[in-house]
Amino acid sequence: MPESQAETRWAAVVINYEAGAALCDCVRSLLADTSAGNAPQVVVVDNGSSDGSAAAVARALPTVKVLHPGANLGYARAANLGIAATDAPVVAVCNPDLEVREGAAGALVERLGAERDLGAVGPMIRNTNGTIYPSARSVPRLRDAVGHGILGLVWPTNPFTRRYRQLDADPDRRRDVDWVSGAAVWLRRTALTTVGGWDERYFMYVEDVDLCWQLRQRGWRVGYEPGAVVTHVQGATTAKHPYRMIAEHHRSLYRFASKRWRGARRFALPLAAAFLALRAGLAMAEHALRRRPRPPQVTG
Repeated sequence: MPESQAETRWAAVVINYEAGAALCDCVRSLLADTSAGNAPQVVVVDNGSSDGSAAAVARALPTVKVLHPGANLGYARAANLGIAATDAPVVAVCNPDLEVREGAAGALVERLGAERDLGAVGPMIRNTNGTIYPSARSVPRLRDAVGHGILGLVWPTNPFTRRYRQLDADPDRRRDVDWVSGAAVWLRRTALTTVGGWDERYFMYVEDVDLCWQLRQRGWRVGYEPGAVVTHVQGATTAKHPYRMIAEHHRSLYRFASKRWRGARRFALPLAAAFLALRAGLAMAEHALRRRPRPPQVTG
C-alpha cells in the first residue's frame, strides 16, 4: 500500500445504487476534504447499478477502489464489504447522493480521537434548500413510536415526532444521542469490531438505528457533531422504487422490534406487525396522492 494511504486517518465507504452523476460529486467532495490530514481512502461499493455511475468514477478517479459484488446486497452488507476493504482506524459510511463540506472530516476525526468511548459520530446534514435534516434522533418509546407512526404522515410536528426526531434540541450544539443517520456516519473501527459490524439481515433502513443501539449496549457513546456539515439530496437513489422502499422500511422496523423486545413484550409482536402493515399501506396511499397530478386550473 502506498505510504500516503498507510498514514491516512480515515477511510470512506460509499454505497452506490444508480446515483448517476451525484456519485462522482460525492466522491470528489470526500477526496477534497483533507482537514483530517491526508485525503481519505475511498471505496465505492456498487449494488448492481445499471446507469454507469460506478464506471464513471473508475474512469474519472482511478485512485478510488470500486467493488462490484454483482448484485444489490442491501446497505448493511455492502457497508461491511466496503469496510473490510479499508484499514484506517476511522471509517465513514455514506450515501452516494451527499457532498461533504470542507472541514467535516477534521471535526469528526478529531472528536473520535479526543473522546475514546465515542463509537460513532454523525455530522449536521443539510438539505439542498439549506434546511437541517434531523439526523440525530432517539430510539422512541412505544407511545412515541405509535404516535409518530399514526400522526407523522399528516402532522410532521406532532409532539411524538418532535421527541423522536429531537426537533427541540439546538442543532448547533454537539450532544450525545441514541442514533445518527447512516446516510453519513463516522465510525471507530475498534467499536465496530465489538458488535460484528452492520447487521446484514437488514436490506434497507433501520440498520443505522440497530448499529447505534448495539454500540450503546456495549458501552460506546454515539454523538452528533454540528461542526461537520454535509449536504444530502434526500431519496435520490430510492425515488425510483418508492413503494418497495416503503415496504422495506416497515419490514426493517419490525425486525428491529423483534430483535430488541424481550420477555413479555414479545407477545406484542403480532400487534406490531399488524400496525406496521397498516402504516405501510397508509404511507403508500399518501405517496400516491402526493404524486397525483393536479387538474388544470380554469382561469377567466
